[in-house]
Amino acid sequence: MENNLVYKWFSALLCYPEADLIAALPEFQAALNDNEILSAQREPLQSFLAYLGKYSLRELQENYVATFDRNRHHALYIFEHVYGEDRDRGSAMVDLLEEYRQHGFELGDDELPDYLPALLEYLAYVPADHAQKLLGDAVHVIAHIAKKLSASQSPYANLLNAVVALSPVAPQPLIEPPVRDMDEAMETFGPDISGTEPLLKPSIETVQFFPKGSLKTAKE
Repeated sequence: MENNLVYKWFSALLCYPEADLIAALPEFQAALNDNEILSAQREPLQSFLAYLGKYSLRELQENYVATFDRNRHHALYIFEHVYGEDRDRGSAMVDLLEEYRQHGFELGDDELPDYLPALLEYLAYVPADHAQKLLGDAVHVIAHIAKKLSASQSPYANLLNAVVALSPVAPQPLIEPPVRDMDEAMETFGPDISGTEPLLKPSIETVQFFPKGSLKTAKE
C-alpha cells in the first residue's frame, strides 16, 4: 500500500458498513500489519477492526446511524461544524467541489463534497504534498469531530484520531458554529441592505475548511 493510499483505508472504514466491507476485514488487517504509517497507530486501529469483527452487520449499521445520522455533533460533513446553516457553507461546498474537479475527481450523484470519507478518498487521489496541505487545512475540524466522538466513547474516535495524527499541522480547537436559523442570523449579523436577510460575510474565493474566527486562540 502506497503511503497516500492510507487515506483510502480510512475513507472506506468511515463509510456506512456494508457486507463487502466486513468481508474485506482480512485485507484491512493485512494493510495495518504491513503499512508503516498505519502500524505506527496499531493499538487504536486494531481496536477498531476488532469492533467491526465483534458485532453483526445489523448491529454495526444501527450503531453507525445512531452515531453519525442522529447526532449532528458527530456529523461527518465537515462544514456542518464550522458554518452551521450560514449560507457561506454553500460557497465553501462549491469551492471544494471545484478543487475536486480541477484534479479530475468526480463525486457520486448523492455525495456532498464536504463528506469526510469523500475528502479522504480524494487525498489518496492527489500528490502526497497536496494531500498533506489539504489535510493540514481540514485537521482542526476533523479533530473537533474526533473529540466529540471520544466524549461519547465511540469506537470511531480511534479512526478520526488516527487521521489527525497524519496531519503536518497540529489541530486547534474550534469555536462552535453558530447560526442555526434565519432569526439567529438576523440577530447575529443584522439585516442586509434590503432589510430582509442577514448581512453575511463575503463569499470565499479559495477552499477554506473553516471561516475566519472559527479557531480559538491560545489565549482563549
